[in-house]
Amino acid sequence: MDILFALLASALVLALGSSIGSFINVIAYRLPAGLSLLWPPSRCPHCLHQLGRRENVPVLGWLWLKGRCHHCKTAISSRYPIVEAVTGILFLWIFWSFWNNPLQMLGYWVFATWLLALTLIDIDTMTLPNALTKSGLVLGLAFQGFRGFMHQGSLVEGSHYLMSGIIGAVIGIWLFDIIAFGGSMAFGQAAMGGGDAKLAAMMGAWLSWKYLLLAGFLACALGAFVGGGAIALGWLNRRQPMPFGPFLALGALLTIFWGRAIISTYMQIFFPTI
Repeated sequence: MDILFALLASALVLALGSSIGSFINVIAYRLPAGLSLLWPPSRCPHCLHQLGRRENVPVLGWLWLKGRCHHCKTAISSRYPIVEAVTGILFLWIFWSFWNNPLQMLGYWVFATWLLALTLIDIDTMTLPNALTKSGLVLGLAFQGFRGFMHQGSLVEGSHYLMSGIIGAVIGIWLFDIIAFGGSMAFGQAAMGGGDAKLAAMMGAWLSWKYLLLAGFLACALGAFVGGGAIALGWLNRRQPMPFGPFLALGALLTIFWGRAIISTYMQIFFPTI
């Protein structure tokens, strides 16, 4: 019975995540263009044919259409089902990792949704919209305060968690503003966009300052590795900008799953007597 319940719950979570991924695709396309997120319903961007119910089913709808609009036969980007599938898998991973803490699980679902939407927009437009970073920051602070209250059942504990989120947000925006300023002085051009610091502040609100620092370190290491590799392969030149938001998002997601283990291992290796 437990196995059957786990399989059923996993299937429902996978379907939920894929549906959220479908909406993330809508956000990534419409928000930068200043379009309504709710109207009109999903449609072919070429012929404006409104998608039917079966065509709108995440992943399966694209497969059923064979990657083309049913009406005008224009090719539909494979990014849509990939984002839906990745979101579904990520939601399932969070479910498996935090099923014994429903509040944390729900919170991280929301956090992951914001991170994925910001990643896609940054890849497409090299911008991180304030509407997402600011709302994500507010939700992160609310998550911290509510988690503290539910953990101990007191407003005092809730305020401690909330303050941890506020400190994380402040450190995030200050730290990355300093990095951006230092990089600009060193390279003679903008080294990081203003939106990256705001995303870091949002991450700090969700993760608190300690895990923000880890996520920021992972993001810088991944960005340096990928950027250096792309330059070595001739895919980028040294002056060509590269979106940093996806690396911050990836650093945050890695910290969600393995942050505690990474910090614990680090402390055992370098500070074994503490």
